[in-house]
Amino acid sequence: MGRWNVNSRERVRLALNHKEPDRVPFDLGGTVVTGIHYKAYTNLRDFLGLPVEQLILDHQYQQLAKVSQDLIDYLGVDVRNISAHLAPEIPQEPILSGDGNYHQYYDAIGVGWQMPASGGLYFDMFDHPLSGEIDEAAVSSYRLPDPKDRKRFSGLRESALKIIHDEKRALSVGNMCSGIFELFMYTRGYQDGYLGWAADQSLAQKLLRRFVDLQLDYWDTMFDTLEGIEIDVVEMSDDLAGQSRLLISPESYRKDLKPLHKEMFDFIHARSDARIFFHSCGNIRQLIPDLIEIGVDILNPVQVNARDMDSGDLKKEFGKDLVFWGGGVDTQGAFDERFSPEDVREDVKRRLDDLMPGGGFIFNPVHNIQANVPPENIISMWKTLQEYGKY
Repeated sequence: MGRWNVNSRERVRLALNHKEPDRVPFDLGGTVVTGIHYKAYTNLRDFLGLPVEQLILDHQYQQLAKVSQDLIDYLGVDVRNISAHLAPEIPQEPILSGDGNYHQYYDAIGVGWQMPASGGLYFDMFDHPLSGEIDEAAVSSYRLPDPKDRKRFSGLRESALKIIHDEKRALSVGNMCSGIFELFMYTRGYQDGYLGWAADQSLAQKLLRRFVDLQLDYWDTMFDTLEGIEIDVVEMSDDLAGQSRLLISPESYRKDLKPLHKEMFDFIHARSDARIFFHSCGNIRQLIPDLIEIGVDILNPVQVNARDMDSGDLKKEFGKDLVFWGGGVDTQGAFDERFSPEDVREDVKRRLDDLMPGGGFIFNPVHNIQANVPPENIISMWKTLQEYGKY
């Protein structure tokens, strides 16, 4: 099969079908969780001798750079993304806080984010629209953006057609917001969120219902916008675990969240032939069978250094049912400035050995490339993939 002459989209589609293409497909910037921090991006462009360009952010609080066409072509990236525009009525440009210590902004769901004005790398939440004591009236009156606002979708159809037909790359379609559990915690704040989750699940379900409906309306409009276009991947997410364990019990997930995830995934599968890409960091091994059961096709970021998330074990146990998108290099244990290009090379070789046999693997590091990853390490990762990622 390695003798086949395939384009990027065909390469990805073979991998998604658990077949071995000519080489392992490569993603950089194809989703908001497989991107690159603008500092690492700028350093990489300089290292490669690419022209200085005006930086465009692809994601605000993660400070991800929009990957330009010249770098996409240089690295042979196989996936491109389209996503709906941010709410036009909500200002997204950060402003300096009154004390001058932070850059701050409010997002489309009313969450406040801030980043240190000096030396900051990312935005963290500092204000939550539904913190404190709330009731059903507060949940009902809470203002969400209009997911059917057509201004959000302007130009997306044309962009999708260009990716598929002109560039011949796989098409990944992004969600308008984070997952429903994440949104619950973002809007309540983690302390109030966990207390409310445990004390009043009925009220929690009413708020979760609003987030489910928000996303269903969004996807309904997106599929109408892209009618007749064959989407390869739809991006969904919900961070459900930390480094060692789940953020809620498996029982709570199965009772309180799993039916809502299933409703959304069923809707997506009914409206399209796209594969569902599901992002959840950390040790989610206990929930992987549940995710497969309710329609998840692709797992990301495959956090290989979290407890019980060994890449070889995951491939053996779940490789027939899941595509692994990520896990190509351990971002915490082999990639940043503490490690040499040779360290990177050895880790990438291990992950390829574990994850590439039989297809079902799209190469990307575990999550986004962070600000402190040297360009030498990024290129070592990429060159190792070119050398050892051939079938």
